[in-house]
Amino acid sequence: MLRDIKMHRYKIFISILILAMLHQKAFTISPDQLVIEEGFKISIFAKDLASPRQMAEGKNGTIFVGERGGQILALIDSDLNGQVDSKIVIAKNLKYSTGVSLFNGDLYFSEISKVWKIENIEHWISSYNRDESLPKKILVLDDLPNDQWHGWKWLKHDQVGSLYFNVGAPCNICLSKNPQYASILKYQDGELKYVAKGVRNSVGFDFHPVSKQLYFTDNGRDWLGDDSPSCELNRVDFDGQFFGYPFKHASNVVDPEFGHINPGYDFVDPILELGAHVAPTGVTFYNADMFPAEMKNNLFIVLHGSWNRTEKVGYKVLRVEIDENGIVLNSNDFITGWLDNGKVIGRPSAPLVRNDGSLLISDDKANVIYQVTYQNSL
Repeated sequence: MLRDIKMHRYKIFISILILAMLHQKAFTISPDQLVIEEGFKISIFAKDLASPRQMAEGKNGTIFVGERGGQILALIDSDLNGQVDSKIVIAKNLKYSTGVSLFNGDLYFSEISKVWKIENIEHWISSYNRDESLPKKILVLDDLPNDQWHGWKWLKHDQVGSLYFNVGAPCNICLSKNPQYASILKYQDGELKYVAKGVRNSVGFDFHPVSKQLYFTDNGRDWLGDDSPSCELNRVDFDGQFFGYPFKHASNVVDPEFGHINPGYDFVDPILELGAHVAPTGVTFYNADMFPAEMKNNLFIVLHGSWNRTEKVGYKVLRVEIDENGIVLNSNDFITGWLDNGKVIGRPSAPLVRNDGSLLISDDKANVIYQVTYQNSL
């Protein structure tokens, strides 16, 4: 009974926190406040958004973004000056619409318990008329768990069109009878299949450009202190691997409530510990040519930042070097500055490598999207 009461109170607290984030006042931020690796420039690509998260780019350069406020937008930089001059709403009245992915010209986007698609989206954009209705959306998946807690989706297609997405644990720490919780799934040939299990809350994954293996981050549990357990970067070597939750966290943190249970799985340890409470919310491999050659196939990880730590941590973008065997060689800060002497001036939320080689980063606190270019290559 006591555990149920604590769980109920914690859910109320999380709901209030989510509502506060979604209705927060937009902050004014200047790229000059951010610190980036030498040779790079960061600028504002789009502003006045409503809590932007994951992005995808069409063949003609249109950027599609999911806003947690309930809309999917198309952003167009028609004069190619690095700043969006047109925003088109293509779906609205959605529940936490954070994930987007493109495959064969069709745009897929998520709600907490659903995935939709709009076919041939760029054709619709090219003939857009402000007086016409929204494009037709087609239901792809329904009846996924509808828990708001850790329910936001990240979407990603593989080369053959299988759709990958996350289903977070509906709690801080718990065991659930529904096997879909705490997992990464893929929708393939009309069926749901398990890619990774024991994953508390992954809000970012991508495929290595060479090996095609899936790499994903996972958010560590709360209330084990300021410095434990660490959030994680993981690699999937084969479908169905088990990554520890809720029995073990990071590399060696046994859960005080569930750690005594033997679930019958072999636990897979992370390939990199990111730090406790840093909250990774998006990743992408750099597979373009604008950045220096040594950054080819590096992984960029966005750390959204802590919400319940005594001293705030995260609020940055990491650059991780990985060798041909999938082993992490180095991890360094790529962009910092969103945390300024303990004051949060922005929260980076998701990265996207553009077709031109630049890097976009959404910020769901400042409600902007940044564009990163490498100046020495110009």
